Amino acid sequence: MKTLISFQNKMIPVYISPTVQTKSNALPILIATLNKKITSGKRALQTCLKSLISIEIVGSEAILHTRREIDSLAISLY
Repeated sequence: MKTLISFQNKMIPVYISPTVQTKSNALPILIATLNKKITSGKRALQTCLKSLISIEIVGSEAILHTRREIDSLAISLY
């Protein structure tokens, strides 16, 4: 399933695996985590969030894809 969220004045596509689709609270948790990490996260995470192009939610993790593959990270949602 594909959904769009607004983050830092950009529309970011979020791809959710079929096993997570049943958990309707994944998107609000993701948005809250991203907003928290952009202000209080480490430099590597902030760099990742500034060049974010898409997010993939698999299980309890969000894989953050960036323009540069080397900056991509996975963060835990739960």
